[in-house]
Amino acid sequence: MNRNRVFAKHSVSCLKGWYYREMFKPIIWKTFPRDFLRIQIGFALFGLSIALLIQGNLGTGAWGVLEVGLSYLLDVTPGTMTVASGFVVLTGALLMREQIGWGTLGNILSIGPWLDLALRFVPSVENNLFLQIPMLLAAILMMGFASAIYIGVNAGAGPRDSLMLGLKRTTGVSVRVARTIIEVTVVTIGWLIGGPAGVGTLVFALLIGPAVQWGFKVFKVEPHQEAKAEPKNTLS
Repeated sequence: MNRNRVFAKHSVSCLKGWYYREMFKPIIWKTFPRDFLRIQIGFALFGLSIALLIQGNLGTGAWGVLEVGLSYLLDVTPGTMTVASGFVVLTGALLMREQIGWGTLGNILSIGPWLDLALRFVPSVENNLFLQIPMLLAAILMMGFASAIYIGVNAGAGPRDSLMLGLKRTTGVSVRVARTIIEVTVVTIGWLIGGPAGVGTLVFALLIGPAVQWGFKVFKVEPHQEAKAEPKNTLS
């Protein structure tokens, strides 16, 4: 009887170990300082790009529409709402058993503060298309490059991308369909609660894909590369 209990505990321990290895990307400590700096540059640019979209007043991306709408409703900063919604979305991704990494948590905790910081310096522009259109296009290009920078670190997808991948894997739909379902749902809810939807939202939807793809080419990013664990030292 005791042997059976020991065997059962050992089996549960092994299953837990396998589960955590499958759910969390390993941290490569040898390159962590460089990766952390690089990923923060990507997050900072991403936060700045969202600030440009918000202050350009032509419409933001789908998630921006929802998060800014909620920030108005709850009287908090857009950055705070970005962090909060990131954790909610991450919960959904984890329930779908989607793999995450330290970069996923970094995405949640970093982009919001960078966004609030950028909003202090980027002025709001209205009724001036000569400034608003360049702000919109610059934001889209910057977000594409920022995505390539932090995805290239290969430390785990952001919570929203993880949710998309989880929906694809659990339902069997394509990435395009999964992304469309999420984006349409999010922008609809955001618009209903007063989020900044506009013509810029449509332009963003059309151009963000090419911008990210261009960023991948510029920075030579392979988004589906496998993370390799740091090799252990052995004694000869």
